[in-house]
Amino acid sequence: MKKTFPICEFDPSGTALLNPQDVVQPLPDFPRRAVACFFQDVLDDLYREGKLHLLASLRSEMGTHPIYSIPFSGTPMALFHPGVGAPLAVALLEEVIALGGRQFVVCGAAGVLDRTILPGDLLLPVSALRDEGTSYHYLPPSRETEPHPEALAAVETVLKRNRLSYRKVKTWTTDAIYRETRQRMSRRQAEGCSCVEMEAAALFAVSRFRNIKLAQLLYAGDNLDAETWEERNWQDHQAVRRKLVDLALECAARIP
Repeated sequence: MKKTFPICEFDPSGTALLNPQDVVQPLPDFPRRAVACFFQDVLDDLYREGKLHLLASLRSEMGTHPIYSIPFSGTPMALFHPGVGAPLAVALLEEVIALGGRQFVVCGAAGVLDRTILPGDLLLPVSALRDEGTSYHYLPPSRETEPHPEALAAVETVLKRNRLSYRKVKTWTTDAIYRETRQRMSRRQAEGCSCVEMEAAALFAVSRFRNIKLAQLLYAGDNLDAETWEERNWQDHQAVRRKLVDLALECAARIP
């Protein structure tokens, strides 16, 4: 049905003109469990250490996107960088699903909308406000979407078992990092958003549409809750980034 805004014209059809399986064929023995890691530096370190083995290569106009295997406590795992921004992250997630992935944990960083959240603090999104475009092609229009409950529970179990402090958060997913205006941020804060990033709402929407299990684990980076933007050297937390990947692998292994 035609709407005032095309983004609201959700079509629930499971078949599109171009589908992931038209581009990518399932791989025999492809791991059902996977971690999508936004930290290219950590992936590079793991590769140099000989811990990653190439499983497949996906392609976009940016070039190749390697999908690696990594051993974790005897559980086969896939590990890949999902690309930055909801459209690319969703396209690559779709193709990894087509390869055979079914249980996912995504690890990354987020800006904070609450200055009391310190750099490196662990954040567990329990909902995402849909201020991007990609999720509206996977779910009817709504204000928010959520991670898969079983994947979320697996992440929380691992965090508690490791005795790690973390904060459950609502995240603001946006497409436009240079249009996070003070007025828009104030509205998001009023709705209970504690952090901001670019992919969570769309990834959660794909999880529901494709019936796969997915949750996300973030660490706190730069701060928007100040008179001027505070970078807080958010990309320099190497130990946190590496630990987050290890935790994500452990979490993915626990998703039923």
